[in-house]
Amino acid sequence: MSTPLADTTNPDLGLLYAVNGLAKRSPQWLDHLVSWIGEYGILIGLAMLGLVAWLQARRRPDAPVAVAGLLWVPLSVAIAELANLPIAAIVNRPRPFVDHSGLLVLVDGKAGTHSFVSDHSTMTMGVAVALFLVNRRLGWIAGGLALLQGFCRMFMGVHYPTDVIGGFALAAAVVLLLAPIAMAVLVPLCHALGRTALAPLIRAPERAGAGGGPRGRRRGRERGTVRSEEQPPESDLAA
Repeated sequence: MSTPLADTTNPDLGLLYAVNGLAKRSPQWLDHLVSWIGEYGILIGLAMLGLVAWLQARRRPDAPVAVAGLLWVPLSVAIAELANLPIAAIVNRPRPFVDHSGLLVLVDGKAGTHSFVSDHSTMTMGVAVALFLVNRRLGWIAGGLALLQGFCRMFMGVHYPTDVIGGFALAAAVVLLLAPIAMAVLVPLCHALGRTALAPLIRAPERAGAGGGPRGRRRGRERGTVRSEEQPPESDLAA
């Protein structure tokens, strides 16, 4: 038996019907496209952003700290998903199409599963918030994808708006509250890995001629004045 939370308030249900109504008025190809994006596409896009962030982090002066922050991205998502297990069991909210008729459901296999909180929303917002701590530009992009994810889940008829909001809140809380503890462990770990054979995963190898060779030293002297005036790259994470 579901808890009273299943008796959704009118604004919550009204917004769901409004967004899902777009699916009813859309051509079938668009419904299929949104369904694929909402199930897989955004998650693939976030994985690509993570790869770009890692390639950039390896070239930063604080590479071990930046890479440690990126390690926190999947770890925080995993912790948030584990935290969602007891929450979903306690709330025991069925999918919206179970209690409310007239919804167009665009994906199969969701009957009998919990609606609150949205796993997809939790994952995407967790990636966005954790990535923002390392790379603000990519974090903003990931945040946009997370909002799109929430819209897609309602468009598909498988989540209430409050399921999406709950997923966003859970992810943000886990990432931000546990980040100091995680970084206290991950930063020393990445510094240690940087002194092993796994060092290329932490810091990009220096290109030939850029450092200690005669040409590198000569270029360094020629450009010393310019480089001394340059500001160091912004570091979003404290060591």
